[in-house]
Amino acid sequence: MGRIWIVALMAVLALGGEDLKVKITEDLPYVDVEVNGKIVRIQRIQDTNHKLRNSYIRTSRPAPPFYVQRFQPVEGVETIGELELLDFLQKKVNLDEGLLIDARMPQWFKQGTIPGAVNIPFSLFYSNRYTDRILSHLGVKIENGKRDFSNATELVIFDNGPWCQQAVREIKNLVQLGYPKEKIHYYRGGMQYWQILGLTTLKPE
Repeated sequence: MGRIWIVALMAVLALGGEDLKVKITEDLPYVDVEVNGKIVRIQRIQDTNHKLRNSYIRTSRPAPPFYVQRFQPVEGVETIGELELLDFLQKKVNLDEGLLIDARMPQWFKQGTIPGAVNIPFSLFYSNRYTDRILSHLGVKIENGKRDFSNATELVIFDNGPWCQQAVREIKNLVQLGYPKEKIHYYRGGMQYWQILGLTTLKPE
């Protein structure tokens, strides 16, 4: 799926980072991500009067299917926030030891995603046709119809946000297939929280 390099630039080392009005944390102005050979800078929008104008400003959606998800929808799978996600990009994806997965359907993904994410729609796991092919890309060894998850890649999985169940469905499907729970993390905030915090999004090429 391609190698993604992440470089975290601390304020004390960043050129111009100390001039940002809106930082991620006191010591972290931005994170640079290399995606397909290009650098994408993840930082917060600097306009303190900026407001969302897309669908993520909506408070209500028809349910079903858009029910509010539990904070920890799958016991044993860790739920994380934005800083943990950025840390995962720096320390795991950087070393090809982790993968950030956008579990949404392609039409959502194409509208914008978190830099460094790959799109593996939750719906693909409802067909045995693609299961082993996907798992093999996630480090699962498959021989004679048996799956060895001992070297499975560590994952962070997200969708639109707390009202969306696409990531939860993907996580449940992976766990049912035997994927180790300790190798899966759920970013519950998803695209809605990511954009509410003014963090950079990327439209896939």
